[in-house]
Amino acid sequence: MRLRDILTTGFAALFALAGTALAQPAPTSITPDLIAAAKKEGKVVYYTAVDVKVAEQIAKAFEEKYPGIKVQVERSGAERVFQRIGQEYSSKIYNVDTVNSSDAAHFVHWKREGWLAPVVPEDVAKHYAPAYKDPDGMHAAWRITLAPIAYNTKLVTAAEAPKSYADLLDPKWSGKIVKAHPGYSGTILTQTFQVSRDIGWGYFEKLAGQRVMQVQSATDPPNKVVSGERPIMSDGTEYNVLLLKQTGAPIEVVYPAEGTPLVVGPSAVMKNAPNPNAARLFHIWSFTVEAQQKMVDIGALRSAHPGVKEPAGRKPLSEIKLMKDDPAEVDKQSEELKARYTRNFKT
Repeated sequence: MRLRDILTTGFAALFALAGTALAQPAPTSITPDLIAAAKKEGKVVYYTAVDVKVAEQIAKAFEEKYPGIKVQVERSGAERVFQRIGQEYSSKIYNVDTVNSSDAAHFVHWKREGWLAPVVPEDVAKHYAPAYKDPDGMHAAWRITLAPIAYNTKLVTAAEAPKSYADLLDPKWSGKIVKAHPGYSGTILTQTFQVSRDIGWGYFEKLAGQRVMQVQSATDPPNKVVSGERPIMSDGTEYNVLLLKQTGAPIEVVYPAEGTPLVVGPSAVMKNAPNPNAARLFHIWSFTVEAQQKMVDIGALRSAHPGVKEPAGRKPLSEIKLMKDDPAEVDKQSEELKARYTRNFKT
């Protein structure tokens, strides 16, 4: 399936579930007045599930662009970010200015609760296809990544490396696989939903019998593979694999034959942001072609901005068989998926 078709289907369901459409807010641009107001506030508190090194480099680029405004990066797994915001807003504690999650279903919930502010960055309005943005201006796709398989090239040859999810069930990989947990990682929750829907839950029941090393974050499995603790990862973030590979680390990505889970990571400004002007400035800037290109170049992520250029040598999404994103359905099934997963993977 084409990426646009995949996202259009999933996001259309997300928007339908999120409630009655509101009036589309006008696009917001970066103006001298907004910059001045943001500098008076002096900081923006950024909750994110993206890898901390990527988040900090994006924050640094913003701080260099707008001296005098500090970005306070609060990084955790997507499901932990979701829990934290839920606890804070339920207690009327408003710490977060802007949020990015690897679980698009979170924005279904936050929009439904009325916790998001309508902010449409100018670049989103001008350049982003409807598939990548909320029609009410509440959020947009800041990043896209995949959840593939990968292997240690010093411990596993290309010929013997698994090419599919089915291959991971071969007894020869028992005790040699690492994977992340959907109770912590939004990427893995999305991956779990897509794989169980397209292949069947029986795959996870069989995989649980492979003496799998269980870690939390989707950013952890690539590091375990590179260290040699486990030569194979059954899931994790494509961008961390690519970043490690760029350093010369012995790791190679595999896009499974059954299809690779597609993970959209939206961003939004919170309705009760304590630094609303700095929040809007950071949010708007983060969707410019300048910031999106940095995100791709620095973080090895994928962008929905048509002006962004893919790095040379990277396999384009159009050449990868992708699974379909469906945030609305993940929102419905998230607790059941986590509970069922935990019953199977007890370690």
